[in-house]
Formats: sequence, C-alpha cells, structure tokens
Amino acid sequence: MTAGDRYDASGLPEAQFEPGSNGQVLKNRLGITSKEEMDDAEARALEKTMDELVRRYSETHRFTAAEIRECHRIWLGDIYEWAGQYRQVNVGKDDFPFAAAAHIPALMEQFEHSVLLRCTPCNFAERTAVTRALAEAHVELVLIHPFRDGNGRLARVLSSLMALQAGLPLLDFSVIAGERKQEYFTAVRAGLEKNYAPMEKLFAEIIERSLSAS
Repeated sequence: MTAGDRYDASGLPEAQFEPGSNGQVLKNRLGITSKEEMDDAEARALEKTMDELVRRYSETHRFTAAEIRECHRIWLGDIYEWAGQYRQVNVGKDDFPFAAAAHIPALMEQFEHSVLLRCTPCNFAERTAVTRALAEAHVELVLIHPFRDGNGRLARVLSSLMALQAGLPLLDFSVIAGERKQEYFTAVRAGLEKNYAPMEKLFAEIIERSLSAS
C-alpha cells in the first residue's frame, strides 16, 4: 500500500456499522441489526434486481463500468447509502488485499476498455470462448472489488447476464459453494497472474450443471 492509499475513512457511512449490531451489520437505511435479517433482505433485493436486469440488457449489449455501478445501486440502493458508489475504504479477505480504494476508478475504467470491450456482448459461437470470457470478466471484477460489499454476488450477476447473451440459462453457482469455496478463491487469486484456466474449469462445470438443471 502506498502513502497515497492511506487516509482516514472512519467518518464514511461505508466504514460504519449499525448501532446494536455488535459490528456484524454495516450501517443501513433499514436499521437492521441482525446479520441473518440483513442476509435475507439482500437476497430478496438481489432476486428482484436480477428479474429487472434480465429484461434490461439484450444479447447484443456491451457492458460498461457505469452500468456495473448502476446494477449495484439498483440492488442495494434501498439498503445502503453508498450503493452504486466505488468504495473509499480498503478491504481484504483473510490475508488477501483487494485493489486499493484510491485505484478503483482507474481500474474500473481499464476493466471497461479492456475486459468488457472484449468479453461483451458474450455471444461467441464457440463454448470455449464463452467460458473464457465469463472466467476473465468474473475474476477481474472480483479482484478489483469496487464496492464496499456485494462484489462476489454482483460478479455472479454479470456472469449470468453474459451467459444469457450466449444463449445459456441462468447460471447455477452452487458448484462454488461449501467445500469448493477454497477452490474458487484459489481460481480468483490465479487471476493476479492473468491465469484464468482454474476459473475457466469452474465455469465449464457451472455451465454444464446449469444446462442439466434447465
């Protein structure tokens, strides 16, 4: 972390927790203090948002960074004041730091003009090209981690919208749940070296399971 990445973010709403939640629930518009209740509220909002987004974007649409922000706002705007805004606090998972907050605007611009430009619309003729596009876009968005919360789920939303462009059904991500979460995180980390093969392997399995379920 450089000196420019270190600043006091303690006064920001996204850095605060809801009073009475014992530091378990971020400060929110609904006054929710229970993590279980918040998980339910976010899940219900995500289901509603997915229904809206499926109708909004066509099979020929090329996604932008601004639309990623809008998707986040539509999903969490009734819950968090900072929904749809790039985070201003640095975050990590276990011992793995995601992109520094100060770099996010530039990284998302780069993500739009490189990854999204090449990978969307995701209507490639070959399944391998679709799988590769899904893997790269998913990994790169998760590594940037542009928002205070909801990044993994939003990356799955983008993957599902891209899959629909490819003529696939909504994706079943249960493959990366439970005991295979660590395999998923390892695949994300591999993306630091631009190695998307581990995530391509997971997405190939996700696609097959989704096709079988449909």
